[in-house]
Amino acid sequence: MESASKSGDTVPAIGGLSPAARAFLAPMSGVTDVVMRRIAARFGAGLVVSEMVASDELVRGSEEARLRAEGSGVTPHVVQLAGCEARWLAEAAQVAEASGAEIVDINMGCPAKKVVGGWAGSALMRDLDHAIGLVEAVVAAVKVPVTVKMRLGWDDASRNAPELARRAVAAGAAAITVHGRTRQQFYKGVADWAAIAPVREAGAFPLVANGDIATAAQARDCLEQSGADYVMVGRAALGRPWLPGQIGAVLAGREPEAIDVETKAELAREHYEGLLSLMGREVGVRHARKHLAAYADEALACGLAPDEQARRELLTTVEPARALAALERLFSTERLGAAA
Repeated sequence: MESASKSGDTVPAIGGLSPAARAFLAPMSGVTDVVMRRIAARFGAGLVVSEMVASDELVRGSEEARLRAEGSGVTPHVVQLAGCEARWLAEAAQVAEASGAEIVDINMGCPAKKVVGGWAGSALMRDLDHAIGLVEAVVAAVKVPVTVKMRLGWDDASRNAPELARRAVAAGAAAITVHGRTRQQFYKGVADWAAIAPVREAGAFPLVANGDIATAAQARDCLEQSGADYVMVGRAALGRPWLPGQIGAVLAGREPEAIDVETKAELAREHYEGLLSLMGREVGVRHARKHLAAYADEALACGLAPDEQARRELLTTVEPARALAALERLFSTERLGAAA
């Protein structure tokens, strides 16, 4: 089954699911909480993916893992799992499926030392036989589509993403996502979209390209250079959860929805209050700070005059009422153009 964009491009479905747009929200640890994903989906992101969830912790019932995998109000609900043992990944996939996940994604791309030190994430690209065994175990454990996210390879000497992708699809993976960097690059330099093209040449499976996509023009360039069907928007969506939807609209030949300053302020408040409701006040206040800092940056990008006192209050207070008041000041349209 395939779906056609309004621009006439036909893109493949992912395990029978047809994404509403060609731009997705990438999974980001500590960032893509369910509140952010709800907003991104509402504004037109084709798919939104959960934070990376440790498979063994989800099976053991960890509250943090449960919150990371939360998908209430998100359709389709995609949960990304990390791990290096078939047992835990398979059982975690079953837990996610039972909780409403419509796609399970296996993380083979995270470069963090804590993750690769446990032979998960991008460390799996150093042992393809083991990696494929994990794919097979998860595919056998659930009825929903299973996808795999990876990097170009461990380092420049071992760019084995095409082989891993080909073998993963043969093992039952429904789609492949590739970040255009090696593990050893972490997030340094510039993502190499053209280096994803050999993965495209490895087969006709649905392919998603990821890395350094912040505008519709970059998304178009990425699709052209990589041959991918979809793009994933990551760090550029922090403080701008509407961005994947805007990019997806342009890729479909539509005018992107304009988000005015008042709407951005409302979404920042919605995100903050949603995190407090989801996580409780103490944890929610801490978790929200990276989002609040990004929303404060977005206020400046809108041409609003800086207010260092309000920003400091926003990022240090533990009182929700004071944080909301600071947000209101930062997004006050009375300060439009005042910076000049």
